[in-house]
Amino acid sequence: MMPTGILIIFTVVGKKYIIFTEEFCQPSRLYPFTLTRQTQDLRLGILTIREKWERHLKLPSLDKARGDYKDHPRSIQLSQLKSGDTAILLHANILPNPSLVGAINKLRPGDCLLDEQNSPLAYCITSRQVGAKEPIHVNRSVSHKNPVVQLVYPWDLIRINAEAIQDDFRLLTKRKKSVSISKSNRVWGQKQVFIEKGAKVEGAFINATEGPVFIGANVTIMEGAMLRGPLAIGTGACIKMGAKIYGATTIGPHSVVGGEIKNSIFLGYSNKAHDGYLGDSVIGEWCNLGAGTTNSNIKNNAGPIRMATPDGEISVGIKCGVMMGDYVRTSINTSINSGTLIGPCAVLLESGLSPRMIPPFSWGQDGITRYKWPKVLEDIRRWKAFKQCTVSSWEEKMLETIYSTH
Repeated sequence: MMPTGILIIFTVVGKKYIIFTEEFCQPSRLYPFTLTRQTQDLRLGILTIREKWERHLKLPSLDKARGDYKDHPRSIQLSQLKSGDTAILLHANILPNPSLVGAINKLRPGDCLLDEQNSPLAYCITSRQVGAKEPIHVNRSVSHKNPVVQLVYPWDLIRINAEAIQDDFRLLTKRKKSVSISKSNRVWGQKQVFIEKGAKVEGAFINATEGPVFIGANVTIMEGAMLRGPLAIGTGACIKMGAKIYGATTIGPHSVVGGEIKNSIFLGYSNKAHDGYLGDSVIGEWCNLGAGTTNSNIKNNAGPIRMATPDGEISVGIKCGVMMGDYVRTSINTSINSGTLIGPCAVLLESGLSPRMIPPFSWGQDGITRYKWPKVLEDIRRWKAFKQCTVSSWEEKMLETIYSTH
């Protein structure tokens, strides 16, 4: 049988590639984020899972076709392995670490790497181990005794983000030198601050004594911003004047943020440009939070927060904010309940506290109605134009498929 959700490394005409797949990886558990993207394109720390593996293995990547709406021109089938090709099969929701990467690099064709519960972690195969219907033939099992971190539910992203920032910081800054930090900034723990070329950082307060602070290329940090690590700010992002950002937080590329943010992740290209609190939350791509939008991250009785999953409701602990899918927008002064799941392309216009489960393509005003498809696409095009981006034909087809099935 095929292993659960895998990553494939193979050689074609002397070149090595990574091919990711979500097959049997239960991406539905990572709703709403995997409804519009592959698991390997989730961001935590500084990099996406895809980018982490590419850097650790020093290889480019492709994706395994599944015959569904998320397949794209770079998707391929395992049957494309030819004589002489070598593949490493690995769960796509597993995070790399030196021990695991080392163990994978030692595998020989026909080997299977098992975790402490004897569940498969990785396979090393050639075309000889792949049958007609793609079953995997294993010759030898190898035990891996060290811990392995994997994503199961979306709130796992914020649970392990501090460690992920530290791991990516070491990976990206090894043998590299930060650009000089302007004397207009007040900095604590300067050795743990790394700024890439093109970033503009003036008049900020940066505290890296509790964890590293990574500021990517062409980032703008405006005066008065208060930044506390562990913190990752992606390429082209903008931190507005007087922003208060606590660790462990990731601001994905080309996002614009202000106000107060704590222990949260912006996957990228989203805006929270004004005052308001965001805590213990994950924000998808191409979202816009209106001025004053605030979320609750703890119940008023300090009791456990329960979240809906394909496995039923489960307790996620005392603190959990909002898991917001891609292309979501909120009106000014929107109040988001603790433990809220918001599907992609929803628009929140409620005056009171939001429902805790908001379906995709919801239009909220005096009760939730359905967002009309032509308007969905028209509005997304306008928002993407703000960042000089367009809607690709693949993206349009993907969204239309989701609209027709949800």
